[in-house]
Amino acid sequence: MQPNAIEIRNLRKSFGKHEVLKGLDLDVPGGAIFALLGPNGAGKTTLIHILSTLIAPDEGTARVAGWDTVRQKNEVKRAISLTGQFAAVDDALTGEENLVMIGRLSGLSPAEAKARAAELTAQFELNGAARKRVKTYSGGMRRRLDLAVSLISPRPILFLDEPTTGLDTSSRRALWDMILQLAKQGITVFLTTQYLEEADKLANRIAVLAAGRIIASGTPAELKALIGGEVIELVNTNEEVVHAIPTSGQVGDVQRKLAELLPALPPETRVRLRTPSMDDVFVALTTTAKEELTV
Repeated sequence: MQPNAIEIRNLRKSFGKHEVLKGLDLDVPGGAIFALLGPNGAGKTTLIHILSTLIAPDEGTARVAGWDTVRQKNEVKRAISLTGQFAAVDDALTGEENLVMIGRLSGLSPAEAKARAAELTAQFELNGAARKRVKTYSGGMRRRLDLAVSLISPRPILFLDEPTTGLDTSSRRALWDMILQLAKQGITVFLTTQYLEEADKLANRIAVLAAGRIIASGTPAELKALIGGEVIELVNTNEEVVHAIPTSGQVGDVQRKLAELLPALPPETRVRLRTPSMDDVFVALTTTAKEELTV
């Protein structure tokens, strides 16, 4: 088993009077695809900025690849790659020129940079567009190029901050395949996402961040088990889900949940059961966190 790639203890960060992170403890196993979920403003990007040495925490410690993010910034930087929420490539250059430029800035010789650019354009299926200006690229192509740029110098840990935001379904799934291939190469992938299906499909482990705290973590199966065995869906005549109610899956619990709703339901409402999804987990956990804050 690989050692932890990331270790976080009692991490706190405030901006003015607003406390964004409130004592986080978290371990990310080496070689895993780790997904951090949370509503907007939960502190996901702040945490990535701390882990990538862009900002310092107010309290606590974070170690990345064994290095302290405050006291050993240079060592951390040599161990990580980072792709932010927005493509950071030059529109006026071709895809190949972007890759060669970053390769040269990273210390590669002209020949090494050109060879690495060719390798990455093939890996990220950009061969046909390598010599076209980036301003002509689709959103999915730009994100693939941005990911390729971040991998010019291979690093053991890759941070992806909402990597598929704004992409269509086809482009998103293509990028998923590439992320899975990177993990097969032994790279630890730490990603934030608002797409719950994305976390479910990609991640070995998931943590949910809400109100500045990690409120749950585990494998996708472990998190789904937290909210019960089955979900009742009540569907109207337009095939729209009007209610989704977690249950234990046992007959008595299903009967009780339905009995509470029956008086208000039209007779044509259909009932179906399904296993919990990450959407159910996310809604249940973040709703509970909000309720606890208002007590």
